[in-house]
Amino acid sequence: MKKLFQYLQGIGPGIFAIGYTIGTGSVTAMVVAGSQYGMQLLWVLFFSCLFSWVLMEAYGRYYLVTGETALYSFRKHLKFGNLIGLLIIAGVTFGQWNSLIGILGISSNAIFETLVLFFPTLAGSSYLGVLMIAVAIIGTMYTILLKGSYTLFESILIIFVSLMGISFLLSFFVVLPPMDAVAKGMIPSIPQVEGGRMLVAAFVGTTMAAATFLSRPLFIQGKNWTIENLKDQQKDALWAAILIFMISGAIMAVAMGAFFEEGKVVTKVLDMVSTLEPIAGRFAIVIFFMGTLAAGLSSIFPILMISPLLIADYQKGELDLKSTQFKVLTGIACLIGLTVPVLGVNPINAQILTQVFNVFILPLVIVGMMILINRKELMGEHKAGIVLNIGMASALIFACIISYNGIIAVIEKF
Repeated sequence: MKKLFQYLQGIGPGIFAIGYTIGTGSVTAMVVAGSQYGMQLLWVLFFSCLFSWVLMEAYGRYYLVTGETALYSFRKHLKFGNLIGLLIIAGVTFGQWNSLIGILGISSNAIFETLVLFFPTLAGSSYLGVLMIAVAIIGTMYTILLKGSYTLFESILIIFVSLMGISFLLSFFVVLPPMDAVAKGMIPSIPQVEGGRMLVAAFVGTTMAAATFLSRPLFIQGKNWTIENLKDQQKDALWAAILIFMISGAIMAVAMGAFFEEGKVVTKVLDMVSTLEPIAGRFAIVIFFMGTLAAGLSSIFPILMISPLLIADYQKGELDLKSTQFKVLTGIACLIGLTVPVLGVNPINAQILTQVFNVFILPLVIVGMMILINRKELMGEHKAGIVLNIGMASALIFACIISYNGIIAVIEKF
């Protein structure tokens, strides 16, 4: 574990990318997909991770060469850059705060329902119990954020990500689904059933999140990397994408093995937490529960920071973790995150819907960086080559198709 921790420290900003990407939103989407459609949507996960790698590489390279962060550069170098920056801040904040609502709801429900398994007398006080757990989680996170230290944040995320990865990969080897079913999942297809389009959009919304790319220059700045770390940045982006694919794919495979073959459907948090119980007993619940909880906590942490980080980026292009603005906006996010526990709604439904909104701002985020990274006066010899441009163009087409599917899904929903 010590060697693993040291290795993950070497990865650096990619830890934040994994934290943003694999939360309970991702766990929810993967478990729902695996339980209802097997591995049919594995291809969506693959392309989302592939294009996430491309975009992390682009944003990371741009910062190391120019020394400028994303939104600051949009405002400085792009026509209508002020408006573009404000639209991105509004869109990403809305999407991420919506995700936070579902994530905190699922995490607190998962803890409470797991406690009920061992202490059945708690079952009669579910609303108050879930609310108290949610307040405790968000209060602890906010207290840590007030410390304002990049190194501390990175270390905490490394612990969460390590626990999450070990739990879900161990769960995968317990279930060990048939490899032919996994291979078939790489053939592109969309489930032709109610909710199929929304689930595809949620997949991309949680895996290919605009916040991951926009915040990357800021976290590279916090890591104190310079142009001498170009190769470190490339390795960091690649490993982050690989780990996201492996962990997310493992979750989907576990759900397929435990639910899909039995014809069961996920409708509440306990269904996810107890995915492995028929196979390995209550100990398996603890394994999967720890992974689910770590995924939730690893996402709550960076999501609380996203709005003040983007606003500071837009204003001055700096990683701001100590200002009054940072403390106030993270506090507001904490209060918004308590919506699901306070209202007592089903967090599964809330999480799937909120992930869909994350895809709508993505095309604008891709186009902005495509323009900047191809400007020779900014990038010099490090401007995007043909391979990176093909990757970014493909990511843009993919994002537009998924955004269209997301719009249709929301219209069908309402």
